[in-house]
Parts: sequence; C-alpha cells; structure tokens
Amino acid sequence: MKTLGNILWFIFGGFLLWLEWAFAGIVLCITIVGIPAGVQCFKIAGMCALPFKKEINREGSGFGSTLFNVLWVLVFGWEIALSAFLCGIFWCITIVGIPFGTQFFKLAALSLFPFGAKTVRA
Repeated sequence: MKTLGNILWFIFGGFLLWLEWAFAGIVLCITIVGIPAGVQCFKIAGMCALPFKKEINREGSGFGSTLFNVLWVLVFGWEIALSAFLCGIFWCITIVGIPFGTQFFKLAALSLFPFGAKTVRA
C-alpha cells in the first residue's frame, strides 16, 4: 500500500513539491556559502518524492540549525511551506485525499524549519 501511495503522491502533487525543493537546492549550491543548505534541500526533496512511511525527527537541533532555520524562513521557507499548506487544504477538502493532505501538512512544517530535522522510516 505504501508503494501505491507513493506513486499516486508523486503524480498528484508530490512532483511539484519535489521540484520546488530541488530548485531551491540548485540555487543554493550555486554559491559556495549555500552548499550545506543546498545539500539539506536535496535530502528533503527525496522525502517529498516518497513521503509515505517516513517520519521527521527533530532531536538534537542546536544554535547553528536555529540560525539556518531563521534565514531559511526569510529567504525560501515561507513560499515552499505556503504551497505545501495550500495543497494540503485542497486535498483535505476531498474525503479521498485526506492521506495526501496530511502528508502535505507534514511537509509544510518541514518546509518552515528544515535544519536540524532528519527523516527516518516509520
């Protein structure tokens, strides 16, 4: 069931969220200073491609993660979080799309504060 959910997810909206994260990663990797943030973007893009049966673990975030999260929200984070949140609302309006909507809400929270977060298999 998880494989079917991931395939349908990628077709019906996950591709766009994956594309946003991949674009942010490419833009950040162009600069030398942004490479660590770009690498994190590519990791989260992988989660956006196949989110079912994955959870977000936020243990051990320190000062550096907090600083990067503040900068991230100001530059890229709010746009990606807003698009994920709006997609989540759209999917939750339909009864059938509630599992997709909850995944979009999970990824919207991750889009706001991605640094210090790790993805783990559930």
